[in-house]
Amino acid sequence: MIRRCGWIRDPLMERYHDEEWGEPVHDDRKHHEFLILDAFQAGLSWAIVLKKREGFRKAFAGFEPKKVARFTSTRVEKILQDPGIIRNRLKVKSAVTNARAFLELQEEFGSFDKFIWQFTGGSTIQNRRKSLKHIPPRTRESDAMSEALIERGFKFAGSTICYAYMQAAGMVNDHVVTCFRHPQLARPRRR
Repeated sequence: MIRRCGWIRDPLMERYHDEEWGEPVHDDRKHHEFLILDAFQAGLSWAIVLKKREGFRKAFAGFEPKKVARFTSTRVEKILQDPGIIRNRLKVKSAVTNARAFLELQEEFGSFDKFIWQFTGGSTIQNRRKSLKHIPPRTRESDAMSEALIERGFKFAGSTICYAYMQAAGMVNDHVVTCFRHPQLARPRRR
C-alpha cells in the first residue's frame, strides 16, 4: 500500500500530490500558474482550485504572464462571468496586477525563477514533518518572500499564500516523512 500525505480526498488531488506538489519548479510560466492558483485558493480549499484549474488556464491565457498583463477592464469583466473559475473581482484584478509585476521581476533578474529561489538559498528546504499538524501556515522565508513581493506591487501575496506557493513549487519539501514522495523529493537534483 502506498502511503501519502493525509490531505488527499479524491483522484484529482492524488494525481496532483503524486506528480506535481513539491516538485521543484524552474519554469517561469509554471511559477506564474502557481502564483495565480495559490492567490485564488486563499480562504478556500485546494480541491476547489484543482477542479477549476482548466477553467483558470483558459481564462488566464494559459498562464502566459505577457498576455495576462495586457488584460483590459473589459477582459476582466468577461472573466468574472466565467463559471469555470472562482469569480472574485479582487483576485481576478490582482492576477493582472501581479502579471505586470512578474514581468518587471523577469526583466530585472533575467527570470522570475532566479528572483524567487533566493528565498530558500537556491535549493529546496528539506523538512521532516511527522504529521500534517506539524506543517506551519507560514515561515520566516515565506514572510520575507511576501514582504518582497508586496513591495514590488503584488496583491494577494501574504505570507500564508507564499508558503502554499513554496510548497507547490518545491521550494520546501512538506510531504510528511511517511509519504512515499518525501524521500523522492529529498534526493539532490541537478538543475
